Amino acid sequence: MWGRVALLAQAGLLDGRRATTHWRLLDTLQNDYPAIQVERGPIYVQDGAIWTSAGVTAGFDLTLALVEADMGFTLARDVAQDLVMYLRRPGGQSQFSRYLLNQARTPGPIRDLQTWILENLAQDLSVEALAERVAMSPRNFTRVFTRETGAPPAKFVEEVRLDAARQRLEQGDEGVEQIALITGFGNGLNLRRVFERTLQITPSEYRKRFAASEMA
Repeated sequence: MWGRVALLAQAGLLDGRRATTHWRLLDTLQNDYPAIQVERGPIYVQDGAIWTSAGVTAGFDLTLALVEADMGFTLARDVAQDLVMYLRRPGGQSQFSRYLLNQARTPGPIRDLQTWILENLAQDLSVEALAERVAMSPRNFTRVFTRETGAPPAKFVEEVRLDAARQRLEQGDEGVEQIALITGFGNGLNLRRVFERTLQITPSEYRKRFAASEMA
């Protein structure tokens, strides 16, 4: 997929356009072709008649999006079923999970705790509560967690909760207040604040932009 993006870039067809590629090559694309507006999050990007994707598997998502755009939802759904795929992951969805990015480097209590966090987002996930689960002082826990994962525990918790909320907004029809409770934000106001601070968009606007098409 990089080869195709590089060809488009070399031909000047991406100049002044939004485009993406695999996350390991984003800096290369931006440095080699500064006229391109490189998008660092989406798995695929459409700018006019030109589509680019983040890698091989994202190419399947892009292809299904093209089928849906040209031939309609029903045919795209049938193709997705034949390929045993979700119909499509919205293009604005992040290229990779925050959990995978910040997974503990080695098996052990911290990685086990991360798994527990993902399964218990509505629980008390304060530093103090998490430290108690692994029998550490809050100060030592924060130091060890950050060393193992590359992110402070509070930041990790916020980001995995945000990822979960985004997924529910993209794929389900639950209300914002319900999603806020399920993902541990407590209420819609807290969820909105995190969305606006992190994504510069409200949860409702995010759903309108990235929600999967309604079933025919």
